Order: sequence, then structure tokens, then C-alpha cells
Amino acid sequence: MPDTRYLIAAVAVSAAITWGLRALPFAALAPLRASRTVQYLSSRMPAGVMLILVVYCLRDLPLAQPRALAPLVALAVTIGLHLWRRNALLSILAGTAVHVILASTVFAP
Repeated sequence: MPDTRYLIAAVAVSAAITWGLRALPFAALAPLRASRTVQYLSSRMPAGVMLILVVYCLRDLPLAQPRALAPLVALAVTIGLHLWRRNALLSILAGTAVHVILASTVFAP
């Protein structure tokens, strides 16, 4: 069994490294908050990330098969609800529910 002082030192070093690694990004990015580029990216990136996720999710969709309609209908519901209500939580939950219901019942293999 290792010495108690050794264990305390190991835990202290691990805690210091963990804290430092978690604090480093905040300390490094603090001066960039006033940057116009960072402000531009923070306003545009959420839409860009969502577009990348949509393309990734739909890239292998077999359009010739009827089961491809479930994700497409769910996507249309999600977009329509978001444009109508401007509530991301509502549109994502409703789109997910529509997809699960359609994929489980109407277009089940």
C-alpha cells in the first residue's frame, strides 16, 4: 500500500491538472470575446452546425424506398414548427416524436 502522503500528493496533482485544463480554454478565449470575427461566428455557427447535422443524417437516406418519407416528414414538421413558433425545443421534440411515430407504425419494415 502506498504511503498516505504519496496518495494525497497524487490526488492534489491530479486535481490541479484537471482544474488547469478546464480553466485554460476560458483564460485563452477571454481576450477574443471582443473580436468581430468571434462575434460573427457566434451568430452564424448554430445554423451552420444544424445544417451539417441535417446533411449528415440524411446523406444515406434511400429516397427510392417509402421508408424515406418518415425522416423527410419529420424534417418538414421540425422546420415548419420552428418557422411558425420560433421555439427550438418545441420543434425538435415534435419532429422527433413525428419521426418515431412514423418509423414505428406507418413505415415500419
